[in-house]
Amino acid sequence: MRFPAYRFDPATGVAEFDYLLDGPDPLEFTETITFPLGPGEPPAHFFKVLELLHVVAGVSYYKVGAPARIEAPVAVPAAVTEFFTAVYTHGLGEYAYVNKLPHVLALSVSSPSEAPPAPPASPVDNSEGRPLSAVGGGKDSIVTLEILRAAGLDPVPFSVNPNPVIVNVNAASGLTALAARRKLDPRLFELNKAGALNGHIPVTAINSLIAIATAALHGLGPVVMSNERSASDPNLIWNGHEINHQWSKGVLAEGLLRAAVTAHTGLAEPYFSLLRSLSELHIAQLFARYTAYDDVVTSCNKAFKLHDPTARWCGDCPKCRFVALAMAPSMSRARLTRIFGRDLFAEPAQVPGYLELLGIDAHKPFECVGEVEESLVALTMLGDDPQWADAPVITALRAAVPAEAWAAASRDEVLTPGGPTFVPPAYAKILAAALA
Repeated sequence: MRFPAYRFDPATGVAEFDYLLDGPDPLEFTETITFPLGPGEPPAHFFKVLELLHVVAGVSYYKVGAPARIEAPVAVPAAVTEFFTAVYTHGLGEYAYVNKLPHVLALSVSSPSEAPPAPPASPVDNSEGRPLSAVGGGKDSIVTLEILRAAGLDPVPFSVNPNPVIVNVNAASGLTALAARRKLDPRLFELNKAGALNGHIPVTAINSLIAIATAALHGLGPVVMSNERSASDPNLIWNGHEINHQWSKGVLAEGLLRAAVTAHTGLAEPYFSLLRSLSELHIAQLFARYTAYDDVVTSCNKAFKLHDPTARWCGDCPKCRFVALAMAPSMSRARLTRIFGRDLFAEPAQVPGYLELLGIDAHKPFECVGEVEESLVALTMLGDDPQWADAPVITALRAAVPAEAWAAASRDEVLTPGGPTFVPPAYAKILAAALA
């Protein structure tokens, strides 16, 4: 796979990225990303971010044929090569597992030569600028947005291809948002319909670089994400490799991306996740403080694909089940039912799906859901709450969990911040104040 060229038009904000899959019948693609126009001429480090984005966005086209070689278009520092290779291996781990393509996990992205990192003596110091806060419409990004706002940092909400849910969340925040538009080459969809290889990609890595480029274009500060501790937890082990649906949201990916961006662009503080030390259950407790978002919040990926703009929760996927379970201990049953538009815990048909989340009937689903231990702790908390005493799903699940599983679930461990993070000291103080 090669990356022939990219172009950017500062008058329109449109960037075009070309891709080529070599072979007897070469495949050519062009992707378009439209950035919100900035206040002046694009700075030099904006174009350096586009060089990274060019390669990373190529995972969408790589998966059509899964070639054995990937050749980056420009000389890059070693940290960038490491990041590129991780995106095309770890980031495509689920794709490799589902399609039984073990060679993908052994790929190594090459570049024309190794370039020195950006001069450390003259970094682009963006650390004091207004944060660009990524918004996906779910509880996590809402919590981050409100923590930043309470600290007086005047965050700028940002999203890629915002759907009605995200637009409504931004409206509920009352903050002026920025958005970028990503358009895949239509030929990709034609090939998929014809039976080409397909599967999950590390889309957060792509969107993160689009966000960093947007922040650079607008002279803003760091991109602040809302990825939590459990995103680093793998779904399963295959051929000796961890397969993680959420790899590009995990702490390893965050560190690699930060190192690559700093080495290639000189940005001093490009990107971090404010909530990295927290569990999903802990974040749900924080979200319960913000009732203004009850009528707009959603974390359901299936709902995003429905044509009904008013649909927020499908009520029949691992994400809906997990988020309901995570939120339930922190709010009334009536409020939870109002948020979801139904009482999932009154529906016995939900039990098999919850057994997967609890690690009883299968591995953790390939979805953005929390750790098994979090689900067990949430279930324990609901069992202690009288308002859930007559919920058939809660009763069935508590009866199905073996004694050894209960013993392994620690409420203190799940609800205590911990683990590695890249949160800068000033933002760590802000988070600590929000948790106090």
